[in-house]
Amino acid sequence: MTPASGGPRRGSNKPIERRGSSNVSSRRQSIDPSRLVRMDKVTHVGGTDNFNVVFIGAGNIMFGSDEGPWNHSFRFEHKLGLRLKVVAIVDPAVERAKDVLRKKCDSFVVSAYQATEVYKNFEEFLKQRDSSQRINAFLIGSPPMFRGTTTSGRDIEMQIMKHFPGVAMFIEKPVATGPKSELDEAFKVSKSITESGAICSVGYMLRYLKAVQMMKQIIEDNGLTVMATIARYACAYEAIAKPDWWDKSKSAGPIIEQGTHFCDLSRYFGGEVDISSVTAHSLEWDENAGHLSKMSIDESKIAPENRIPRVTAATWKYDSGAIGSFTHVATLQGHNYSCELEVHADGYSLKLVNPYVQPMLYIREPGDDHERMVTFPDDDPFFSEVSNWIDIIEDIEEDPDAAQILSSYEDACRTYELTWAIREASERSRAAKLAASNVKVEST
Repeated sequence: MTPASGGPRRGSNKPIERRGSSNVSSRRQSIDPSRLVRMDKVTHVGGTDNFNVVFIGAGNIMFGSDEGPWNHSFRFEHKLGLRLKVVAIVDPAVERAKDVLRKKCDSFVVSAYQATEVYKNFEEFLKQRDSSQRINAFLIGSPPMFRGTTTSGRDIEMQIMKHFPGVAMFIEKPVATGPKSELDEAFKVSKSITESGAICSVGYMLRYLKAVQMMKQIIEDNGLTVMATIARYACAYEAIAKPDWWDKSKSAGPIIEQGTHFCDLSRYFGGEVDISSVTAHSLEWDENAGHLSKMSIDESKIAPENRIPRVTAATWKYDSGAIGSFTHVATLQGHNYSCELEVHADGYSLKLVNPYVQPMLYIREPGDDHERMVTFPDDDPFFSEVSNWIDIIEDIEEDPDAAQILSSYEDACRTYELTWAIREASERSRAAKLAASNVKVEST
């Protein structure tokens, strides 16, 4: 049964207990690239019973914007067809939620939204919802600073598990953006999710790129051991007009908020990171080379200590002995980003280029000094990750070729841990440089 087959699925007359994440350990940690089918080529999931979903958040990640390709509701509509019923949208910006709901009800997907209720918070949803209505899944796209902990008001995952035990969750990345002292909180949430048996996926969609899965396939088919990962992320800072993004006290900084995808991809290929080995340096706003000429926000309104670095460069050791490196730069103008990831093994070089827009994979193999380029037109990793998650929720047969969730909550916590380690390492090196400069001044 392939992700696009539309084969038999469980109906609403079946018990809520489905195969939890702890019971799918036999599934692969990769997906055959040929199984990642374009959204317009997929048959809707079979069955006639409703698939009831609750959206936590009514922002861009859920309903799209002009800034990027994200739009989870769109993918759900195509995957589930007439089975999709959005039971509720939970967002404190009630009017925004009602506005997107009106637009959906004026479109061809009205059947999914005509009975949708809007609630300002989860407590209101619990009190006012129809308790006889079964929930199949929660899609959590609220800002990361409001989730990922066990603290009241920032514990949506814990609340869902308390009131809807065993129900599947899809959670956007990063898992949180609180202070470093709260990192253990994220791992507590992870432990609770694992123990609950809920099928949980975190939205590191780049793992679901066909190009990434082809890289995995080459590594697995040739029995390769990764020796190094080299990642670079250059963002178009001119197009970033959200003041919070430029404020470390709100966004946690570009490594944690934006570079997280490439830290995650690095871990996906290199394995677990020796956190104690992480070193990093940064170019800061107040250094000679740190001036930016086309910022869209007024940085003077941000406290100096909270202004983001222009460049962060990090290196580390993987537990395997391999080396990882990541450089994030806020240097480009215009709109297009420039991102690359290289994976090196004995005789092989695999280079992923432009994964967000039009992925290209450059492959160099033993016996050939030239790189072979493979393109992946119209690939949609956002759809693939949602499609894969729903297939696992609905699966009634063991399929030895089916994929496990490619990014579990625990795995996402380890990526979060790495991004915090990079930020802290860069801040330590900056503090050491400033201290040395002060000593030099005092001695003159």
